[in-house]
Amino acid sequence: MSDTPIIEVRDVVKHFPIKRGAIRRQVGSVKAVDGVSFDLHRGETLGIVGESGCGKSTLARLVLRLEEATSGQVLFEGEDIYQMGRRRLRELRREIQIVMQDPYTSLNPRMTVGDIVGEPFAIHPEAAPKGSARQRVQELLELVGLDPEHLNRYPHQFSGGQRQRIGIARGLALSPKVVVCDEPVSALDVSVQAQVVNLLARLQRELSLSYLFIAHDLSVVRHISDRVAVMYLGKIIELGDQAGIYREPAHPYTQALLSAVPLPDPARRDMSRRMVLDGDVPSPANPPSGCHFRTRCWKAQEVCDLEVPALKVRAANHPDACHFSEVQHVVT
Repeated sequence: MSDTPIIEVRDVVKHFPIKRGAIRRQVGSVKAVDGVSFDLHRGETLGIVGESGCGKSTLARLVLRLEEATSGQVLFEGEDIYQMGRRRLRELRREIQIVMQDPYTSLNPRMTVGDIVGEPFAIHPEAAPKGSARQRVQELLELVGLDPEHLNRYPHQFSGGQRQRIGIARGLALSPKVVVCDEPVSALDVSVQAQVVNLLARLQRELSLSYLFIAHDLSVVRHISDRVAVMYLGKIIELGDQAGIYREPAHPYTQALLSAVPLPDPARRDMSRRMVLDGDVPSPANPPSGCHFRTRCWKAQEVCDLEVPALKVRAANHPDACHFSEVQHVVT
């Protein structure tokens, strides 16, 4: 892993307008991503974790510029992707690719596997191999652990894990530098999840890839990530290396998330303390003032209602966004 960031996200905000009435007048906005900043280094895997609806997938689409940001910057190798023209943005698509969440809907059922994996070459003919595109498709299928002779089959003839491998092969066709993995194993069985995660780790080593790995399963993120960012209601509330986040979480929300992870060892299970959060996640259309987590936090005081806590180093050796952060040593 290099210390040089390949992607720099700076104060990115994405608000979706809420419109009502016959003239579709805007009456509010959903604050899906609300001022997020982080770096993704070369050869690194940065895990993004949080509950459903916290803004993880929207953040991924902003990094890919599949959505236009309300404000902020996303720099790829120092260049702001939101200032790129159409031609330069088309070139960027070769550098950043995505692996979709659902392998059952992300593959066109009317196309053969060969056509699906080879489609990037049709969209970017300048990137097509000088020899045979068919041969390159077979090489990609073999790279992800599939039989290269199956390129004439259709997606319905494969299992869920095999379909996700097809999606990974498609994402690698243009030899990208960054791959955004948007919950790539959440729709798979647990045993298949391990196979896909191990495949992604091997491909990263062999191809020097950088991953932005989005998931809600903390055990999966722990297995593959170098650093972890925890999101809550559109904000990153804790960011650190994998060991620091999992062994010494400082933010109450991170501590609650980790306490909910099932532990197979009964001895370790007895040593851990379960934290149950009260209430539901507030609406991103009307988030609480100050600290967004204060309505569910057992440490909340008056200052939490008045001031938004900055993401900075406090109790732990990594930054968190809590006025009263305190390191909790977790049994691992």
